[in-house]
Amino acid sequence: MKDPYLLHMFNPTKNVSPFDVNMAYEAEFDGVIPYSEVALEDIHALTQDTIFSRGKKGVKRTGIFIGGREFGLAIDMLNRSKIAMVPPFEISVFADPSGAITTAAALMACVEVWLKKKTGADLSGKRIDIIGGTGPVGVCAGILAANCGAKVYLTSRRGEKVATEYASEYNSRFGVKMYGEGSGTDEEIVEFMKKSDIVIGAAKAGIQVLSQAQLKIADKLTVAADVNAVPPLGIEGVDVFDMGKEIDTTPNKAVGLGALAIGDVKYKVHFRMFELMKKTDTPLYLDHEEAFKVAREIAAQMIS
Repeated sequence: MKDPYLLHMFNPTKNVSPFDVNMAYEAEFDGVIPYSEVALEDIHALTQDTIFSRGKKGVKRTGIFIGGREFGLAIDMLNRSKIAMVPPFEISVFADPSGAITTAAALMACVEVWLKKKTGADLSGKRIDIIGGTGPVGVCAGILAANCGAKVYLTSRRGEKVATEYASEYNSRFGVKMYGEGSGTDEEIVEFMKKSDIVIGAAKAGIQVLSQAQLKIADKLTVAADVNAVPPLGIEGVDVFDMGKEIDTTPNKAVGLGALAIGDVKYKVHFRMFELMKKTDTPLYLDHEEAFKVAREIAAQMIS
């Protein structure tokens, strides 16, 4: 096969995600080449080996995917790859560690749409509490929300100090303003649930982060979104297939967004990003901001 569509997958972890490989083949890349345990300092040389080994036509049918598990490292790798490009040998690069970027983009796009449907308002000025906020999905979702003017709190079971350290690190890197708070005790959770407009469950799979009793005291809550699809439900009363179903136990009849319903949007975002790489005539650098643009379009179409 001459000039096949090739996708090189650079991963700092031991294993490459089967999900990402499957998605790449779904997007009809002819070849998907995984690399494991790639360090940040390896990216420059790997990128140049990728671009210089193909002619002017072949280079337009080549892409790089950045995986792994850390949001910040994936963005660093994307930027390092971009710097390594030598015109006219430039190719598109897409970063999505553990699917965190496309998940966070789909999550916040769905939250935004349902907040608008429920109240007519946008995210600006709304308080968002992200439980499990120090993980890659939570951090990315927080950055996207903060860029929309929301007041974002990243929470950690390890306490307010740890959460604040994470928030400060990403505030400095991405020019946003997020805050930290603890979520390790019922008292801590009850305290912020009394003030929350939007709550997001982004903790590790298989952990319930909010009970119905805690939802009952959430007087301001409008939207509750959960990205945990592994039993038990991350937010009690929000089924994995819910997309805008009212939570009867909440004072304001907040709407629930479930993990598999959000995942349907995430799947389409992930697929679209790969399609963009294949169809573009100029190199694209697909990060969280680009994923959010795509997710907003898809969520608006899917949620009427």
